[in-house]
Amino acid sequence: MPRVRLNDRAIVAVSGKDAEDLLQGLITTDLDALAPDEARPGALLTPQGKILFDFMISRDGDGFRLETAADQAEALLKRLTMYKLRSAVTLSLDQSTPTVIAFDEPQAGGYRDHRFEKAGATVFRSYGDTEADTASTAEFEQLRIVSGVAVSGPDYALQDAFPHDVLMDKNGALSFRKGCYVGQEVVSRMQHRGTPRRRVVIVAGASALPATGTAITADGKPIGTLGTVRGTSALAIVRIDKAGEAMANGVNLLAGDVTVTLTLPEWTGLAFPTTADEASA
Repeated sequence: MPRVRLNDRAIVAVSGKDAEDLLQGLITTDLDALAPDEARPGALLTPQGKILFDFMISRDGDGFRLETAADQAEALLKRLTMYKLRSAVTLSLDQSTPTVIAFDEPQAGGYRDHRFEKAGATVFRSYGDTEADTASTAEFEQLRIVSGVAVSGPDYALQDAFPHDVLMDKNGALSFRKGCYVGQEVVSRMQHRGTPRRRVVIVAGASALPATGTAITADGKPIGTLGTVRGTSALAIVRIDKAGEAMANGVNLLAGDVTVTLTLPEWTGLAFPTTADEASA
């Protein structure tokens, strides 16, 4: 079974009798739908509905484990502490327990990564596992690309992206039924009005693709930006209305000077609009 240790992750632990109530009223994930053996994506949003922090959340006994990027873990802990007030909740930061990813086969004791399940792939996350790596981070990045699974940092900047931009409305990270949470009104309005224009796409280059951050253009006008890049494959966030219009009119799409083809992840059910004023919900 391919296994890779991620050295850039940390864990914010949330426990206590009020832990679930506190998180349910703050984050995007519906904890009522979170099974004991799975990890789901989630976010804490700004009041304006943009992603302030993102994480993978799983149950840890009677509490919760928020696995996040190591460089945002301390700030996430401080933000949760600010919201805690008098709640019976204990918060702590663990920067030493490794996060291990196993893929292609089931793993006993691991947590199923819900994002990849949606994409038809088998990925498990485990914590505290010390077995040696049998795969590289590059292999896992390639799996992310073909699965259409974006992460903050290489694929989008925190405080710059809405949840819909990175497919959180499709991958189990975003609830429209559980009631209020920070930023909920904005994302609910985007959902019901069908206004999302920026979406994660899978990029295939005619040759090796340029670096992360390179603009994707149509007729010389930028419509998106490359994220994670592995050879001729990449993820990007693009304006799908502009991309759809360009493709319908036979306009070449470029990343730098490399001709590219864009596809929306099949599991999302999304399609490129064919006119500039049409949007995919």
